[in-house]
Amino acid sequence: MNTHRISDRTIRILTGLFLSGAALLVLAPLYKHGIARARLAEELTTALSVAPETAVGELQVNIREWTVPTKGAHPHDPAVGPDGSLWFTEQLRNKLGRLDPGSGTFKEYALKIEDSGPHGLVADASGNIWFTGNGKAYIGKLDPHTGEVQVYKMPDPKAEDPHTAVFDARGILWFTVQVGNMVGRLDPQSGKVELRKLQGERALPYGMAVNSQGVPFFCEFGTHKMARIDPASMEITEYQLPENARPRRMAIDAQDKIYFTDYHGGNLGRLEPGTGEVKMWASPSGAGSAPYGIAITPDGMVWYSESGVKPNTMVRFDPKTETFLRAAIPSGGGTVRNMAATRDGRIYIACSGVNKVGVVEAVK
Repeated sequence: MNTHRISDRTIRILTGLFLSGAALLVLAPLYKHGIARARLAEELTTALSVAPETAVGELQVNIREWTVPTKGAHPHDPAVGPDGSLWFTEQLRNKLGRLDPGSGTFKEYALKIEDSGPHGLVADASGNIWFTGNGKAYIGKLDPHTGEVQVYKMPDPKAEDPHTAVFDARGILWFTVQVGNMVGRLDPQSGKVELRKLQGERALPYGMAVNSQGVPFFCEFGTHKMARIDPASMEITEYQLPENARPRRMAIDAQDKIYFTDYHGGNLGRLEPGTGEVKMWASPSGAGSAPYGIAITPDGMVWYSESGVKPNTMVRFDPKTETFLRAAIPSGGGTVRNMAATRDGRIYIACSGVNKVGVVEAVK
């Protein structure tokens, strides 16, 4: 493939990425198939709320970053491999990547389906890497030993952009379809893919996680709601958030409380599904901080990145004391869209705009 040719899909991805910046500015021209995303972004900017300043201390962390070998890869999502390796999607170069944080060694896997736009990814118990082919409406399973990819196509052409994928304890893969306005599940044993359409045209299902009971929850980035999926019937139940909130990413703690980043309001939020109670905290950098990637470490600390400030920051929130600590990302971050927590309490990040991946460790 000629890497200098700009495809329609690459144009769409670049347009969407630009629109999802902190200010969500809408500029012409709007490319084919990108118009819907642009209009959504334009409407969502009206939801920006002003949050008061929050007291914050200095976060003592060690942040190591590595440059991805392929230029312009735009690493989007990270994942933790069973062996502790850092996996990531190279969204604009049609590859998956693996980093050994101990040695600093990279290995990249080129995808055969052109313009797949790999977005989210997750490892299974056997070490296979499952990813969402956001540009070509499929979910792929990479065997790292052979480099072969098994493809699972979406059964509905409207499910054009599988987004975020997570496994439950039974080994079922759950996923969101953002612009397609759906959620789905894939049974790796049978290969069967099932989809469920959301009510309303602008829900934009985005971040997703599964709680300790095996129940998937997801963010509705296009509105002020979170939702859960009944694992048996796939029935969807929604939870109301403050009207100006726009949840983008989420993580679930050991007590099954849901923490989410309110990208447009500049807040960290918590939903207690049992009662529907919601609590919001203004992010330290304020209303324009655009909180994005989020993860919870085994000690219960909530970590997330403020993508609307330069440099991007890593923020740690202590739920017990409700206090914040913050540190700048050395490379600037270039938008940390997602992050993953390891079993030993480290955070893996992908820094899209500066073409780096990184490991964040608290200094003890």
